[in-house]
Amino acid sequence: MPTIAQEQPEPSPGEPQKARGMAESFGVDAQRYDQARPGYPDELVARIVAGSPGADVLDVGCGTGIAARQFQAAGCTVLGVEPDARMADFARSHGLQVEVATFEAWQPAGRTFDAVIAAQSWHWVEPVTGAVKAARVLRPEGRLAIFGHVYEPPAEVAEPFAAAYRRAAPDSPLSGQPPRRPLDLYRAAYAKLADQIHETGQFNDPEQWRFDWKQSYTRDQWLDLLPTTGGLTQLRPDQLTEILDAVGSAIDSLGGHFTMNYTTLAVTAARPG
Repeated sequence: MPTIAQEQPEPSPGEPQKARGMAESFGVDAQRYDQARPGYPDELVARIVAGSPGADVLDVGCGTGIAARQFQAAGCTVLGVEPDARMADFARSHGLQVEVATFEAWQPAGRTFDAVIAAQSWHWVEPVTGAVKAARVLRPEGRLAIFGHVYEPPAEVAEPFAAAYRRAAPDSPLSGQPPRRPLDLYRAAYAKLADQIHETGQFNDPEQWRFDWKQSYTRDQWLDLLPTTGGLTQLRPDQLTEILDAVGSAIDSLGGHFTMNYTTLAVTAARPG
């Protein structure tokens, strides 16, 4: 959902279907993506499961299955829908059932679910069409849950990244973004999503959840994650090297590691019983 704000320029959740080429670029290195990307708070998963009438979950834009495996571990049966066949193949290799399609084009064939989740993926879905379709495949009291991370790296890391990105890719529409974007931008995007879900008339009043947490990264760990992010997956090797060198030097100046502040935001709503 709202994706990495400062080190990973990607659309916020209020920008459906923006930059489709970016959306289709994440499968370039599915294994690295799966290894480097963070999971989701256990409390979030538990609240979704507890607030759903059963354990059948549809994961929209499941990617490599990071969220899907967490829901499996919580006792759910998960079906993934993923437009990138490379990501879908990786998820299948780790025990997930995945069908290749965009959510808008996916055919439920009469199947229904207790929860429809979208983990860091709803910004690629037309939000009103997606919410209406989610309602159609949810059982009574079934839950739609849309969630994702906002990252807050320290300025000592974010600013060298932004400067290097501007130098390496001056023609990119992402190069003009500020090095750090406020959390309020993403909270406003989730509030807009909540309004869009409410306006469909298919759900009870949406709820907005927030989970704050931290994670430490070494230089190597962060440089492994960065190439999987939307602003970098489409760059030439020389552009990527320039950016990673600048960020690596910045992390070295901090002693070779730093602490990332994460906020995971969610909008969730249940169908009436």
